[in-house]
Amino acid sequence: MAHSALKSAQRRKLLLASGAMAGVQLFGFGSARAQTDLGKVTYGQGSIDPIFTAGYVALKQNYFADEGLEVEYLNTQSGPRTSQLLAAGQILFGATAATAAPALAIAGKPAALIYGFDRRMTYANVIVRKADYDSGKFRSLKDLANQRVGATQPGSVTALMAIYLMEQAGIAGKVDIRPLGDLATMLAALKTGSVAATMATASMMEQAVAEGWGIPIFDGTQDDVWNEFMKGDVPGIAAYALRESIEKQPEKVQAFINGLVKAQDYINTHTPEEITDVVYDAYLSALARPSVLNSISLYKKTVWLKDNIITKEAYDRMAGIMGDGRQFSNEKMKTVPYEECVDMSFVRKARGI
Repeated sequence: MAHSALKSAQRRKLLLASGAMAGVQLFGFGSARAQTDLGKVTYGQGSIDPIFTAGYVALKQNYFADEGLEVEYLNTQSGPRTSQLLAAGQILFGATAATAAPALAIAGKPAALIYGFDRRMTYANVIVRKADYDSGKFRSLKDLANQRVGATQPGSVTALMAIYLMEQAGIAGKVDIRPLGDLATMLAALKTGSVAATMATASMMEQAVAEGWGIPIFDGTQDDVWNEFMKGDVPGIAAYALRESIEKQPEKVQAFINGLVKAQDYINTHTPEEITDVVYDAYLSALARPSVLNSISLYKKTVWLKDNIITKEAYDRMAGIMGDGRQFSNEKMKTVPYEECVDMSFVRKARGI
């Protein structure tokens, strides 16, 4: 009986131990796994362009998934459409021109920039046909008086920058800024002569030059050119979200930003060739690979923010461009100060700042 009682006691201990382990798996490891499963969100980027490489890297390298977030990527095709989808709740995060967040807030949908991609507007370039440049017809912005200049859509940042640059060149009100839709259409319109010039991203500019038919008359990627007109850093592309989403779903926002910060760290520590290898086939194959590589090399050298922090000084310069009636009155711009339209707390937390 003593032997039988001993065996029963040992059996009970084994059962209790196995039950305890099952409990650990069910309520410990299992719940930890469940807590990191934040569900699915949709992330919209305003165009297909190497400037968005951090987003592409985060998707391709599964950095969002590592944070427990399933991210569906959507090419929203323009900044205004990105804001429309964000305001309608069809996407949780957007990435487009940094001007989108204050513009959306002024329209009655408070939003904030939560991650900075760059320190200058890489779409603030102006290109013309090389034949027109070589003939001396269009050599500077001043030469575009009484001409048509292509942009994406009315109210878009390319239209805003076209207005601003023409003002700086002293030909305000003398240029017909034509909304043409997307970037590919803008290039086609210039190539066929429908417009005399077009606003262009750095990759568009690179492509036109590489193909031998286009040339810039304003190249904002050059430090001296940029600083003459802009006087310092200005956020170009940024990720943003509605204030309501930031307040109600901070864990998803943090996971999303963690993924983007990891992507930027990858960019900071890898060569342009390695970065291109990661993103080209999946996201940028519609563009010529040499142009993508050259754009990534340029962005890595002079454009991308290594720490993703949008400063107050940079935001205030952007707000100044948006004001003076170009996009909004100065009174309206006062309603969207840095403190209301920029939230860098998630980037700071991701970076341990």
